[in-house]
Amino acid sequence: QVHIVESGGGWVQPRGSLRLSCTASGFFWDYYAMGWFRQAPGKEREGVSCISSHDGSTYYADSVKGRFTISRDSAKNTVYLQMNSLKTEDTAVYYCAAGYGLCRDYDLIHTMDYRGKGALVTVSS
Repeated sequence: QVHIVESGGGWVQPRGSLRLSCTASGFFWDYYAMGWFRQAPGKEREGVSCISSHDGSTYYADSVKGRFTISRDSAKNTVYLQMNSLKTEDTAVYYCAAGYGLCRDYDLIHTMDYRGKGALVTVSS
């Protein structure tokens, strides 16, 4: 059975930092790209970042490039999203996703096979 569990969400002031973690099990980790997407209240889902398994290639949406960093620890079946210089517009529920194969770009929304239940990130003063 597949399990994907996000953690690390919370409240932070603008220009602050948070690190999201995502631990996955129930599928063959090495065959899957891992990534994050988000959904803000009243808005469409938005791809954030993706990391391939075979070479660690990373991709980012323009809205987060230079501020967010995605990484994965295969020994722990865990993927991270380090978020720095957070803005109020980053407020959203962040979902971890897994898609078979490689990242095509930063967006796993249309190619994901599995996803977690999400972690809320609130950026406000």
